Amino acid sequence: MVKYLSALLAPFLALVRDRALILELTRREVDGRYRGASLGVLWSLVSPFLLLCIYTIAFGTVMGGRWPEVQAAGTPFSIIMFAGMIPYFVLSECMIRSPELVVGNPSYVKRVVFPLEILPWPMLLSALFHCLMNVLVFVIMRLVMQHDFEWTIIYLPFVILPIAVLGLGMAWFLASISVYFRDVRQVVGLASMALLFLSSAMIPTATVPEKYRVIFQLNPVSFIVDQVRAVLIWGTQPDWAGLVGYMLGAVAFMYAGYTWFMSTKRGFADVL
Repeated sequence: MVKYLSALLAPFLALVRDRALILELTRREVDGRYRGASLGVLWSLVSPFLLLCIYTIAFGTVMGGRWPEVQAAGTPFSIIMFAGMIPYFVLSECMIRSPELVVGNPSYVKRVVFPLEILPWPMLLSALFHCLMNVLVFVIMRLVMQHDFEWTIIYLPFVILPIAVLGLGMAWFLASISVYFRDVRQVVGLASMALLFLSSAMIPTATVPEKYRVIFQLNPVSFIVDQVRAVLIWGTQPDWAGLVGYMLGAVAFMYAGYTWFMSTKRGFADVL
């Protein structure tokens, strides 16, 4: 019984056991991204705002008319767009950075005592830090543009958690696979863009031609994007049943990714 319980808690025991190391690596992840920049960590606020401006200018006049809320309730397209980007950024960062976790740290692989399985945790915590910054930018934009925000924002952590767990499992998979197949790094960038443009982050699923709609519905980003908008913009509670089902699938995927990583990491040193 103890053996099975230990195996079940293994991904989280590492988080507790090596918390000091994980926090230090997380700090380095965040600081390293802005090292040498004049604005430093403030870029975590500026970058999403600038990216939002680009997307709004590029797609706002074309796609804004497809959102009923833009016409009926007068909700700015930029607000709708930015809310959808918040969960996407979390998953995208996990996808894009995962292939370099092991390949980019060969010195860690050669240290027998270094727990390689903790490498996805600092990356995920860094992604969640930037998620928090994005939410702060969203709240400021909402107050400036609409002079309001919804109290249902308190549900946002419960909405973001499932996609964060999915990103963690994806990180273990991609970090391991990229050691043996270096082409993974080239594919994930394209896959990340596909997840964005084939999701409800960019266009309402209801306006997609029916024969293509299933692609948007099966996209793991779409459901979470819809729930984020529900709590941040529309002021409604999320689909709790849907979130529970999504979470169960994400947890199963996370354990599969962790198991795969632990079973393949013995060969990392031979390849690197």
